[in-house]
Amino acid sequence: MFEFVFALLFLIGGILIIFFASNIAIKHSAILASALGISPLIIGISLVSIGTDLPEIFNSIISCSLGHGDIDVGDSVGSILTQITLVFGLLPLIAGSFKIDRKEIIILGACQILGLIVIYAILEKGYFTRLNAIIMVGSLVIYLIIISSVTKESILERVDLIEKTDTTRSKLFHIIIAFLGFIGVAIGAYAIVQSIITLSSIFHVHEYIISFFIASLGTSLPELVVDVNAIRKKHYKIAIGDIVGSCIVDSTLSIGIGQVLFPQVISAELAVPTVLYTIFASFIVFIIVAVKKKMDKKAGIAFIILYLFSYLLLFILI
Repeated sequence: MFEFVFALLFLIGGILIIFFASNIAIKHSAILASALGISPLIIGISLVSIGTDLPEIFNSIISCSLGHGDIDVGDSVGSILTQITLVFGLLPLIAGSFKIDRKEIIILGACQILGLIVIYAILEKGYFTRLNAIIMVGSLVIYLIIISSVTKESILERVDLIEKTDTTRSKLFHIIIAFLGFIGVAIGAYAIVQSIITLSSIFHVHEYIISFFIASLGTSLPELVVDVNAIRKKHYKIAIGDIVGSCIVDSTLSIGIGQVLFPQVISAELAVPTVLYTIFASFIVFIIVAVKKKMDKKAGIAFIILYLFSYLLLFILI
């Protein structure tokens, strides 16, 4: 009993640490980059675009370094599903309906689904090679070029909002705070990985399942907070770009970086069904949004139902 409580507290604590630390790390990194004269578009593409994915990125590196690659894949794939269905679905219920640019969502959606198909092709073999992982991570560059060309306006807008938060502090201050933020993310990710390993042992449930269904909820919190705030301030393109952009980063950098450093075998019998369902759910989401050209409460409820249906996979996987 004590071991379970300790692991649960470790999981919750890790999620909270990683939530606050990732925001601090990216905010102060972006302010510092701006102070150094780096182009706002470069800041947006390299920092802001991957900012809310820091939890998954660090989780990937730490879990693979400890020999638990299933935690990496489960968290990354689970985060994609959570963001594109649950987080996307909650936005209109929390902040109200909003319009969506059809061309933008089709292009972004095609990139995400293509990324998921690549994941499926690799996981079907049951293992990552370092070359596969390098190609996966490298493909992010192509996706970011496409994303930046489609969502350039919203990227610049988001960077501008960050820059206005604090311009009076010294560069050294932002370096120190950003560094502490990244350290915090690493500590939070380590806590999450260790708690998953312990919970898996206690309940005799595979690490992949806990990562896909539970850890992904926690590591998706940054997206929900950022996107709700964006929608409330009527920055609709920021929210859309963040959700889909985050899913694309998860399907490339987040899932692949740990495998580049520490390639390992993955439980294909668990990973493949979840990836296939995520592809299916993503396709449904993008079709509905492209046809309606808006997100309203009906669409939001439909997406949340899509997310809840994923739990039926538990009866297949366990």
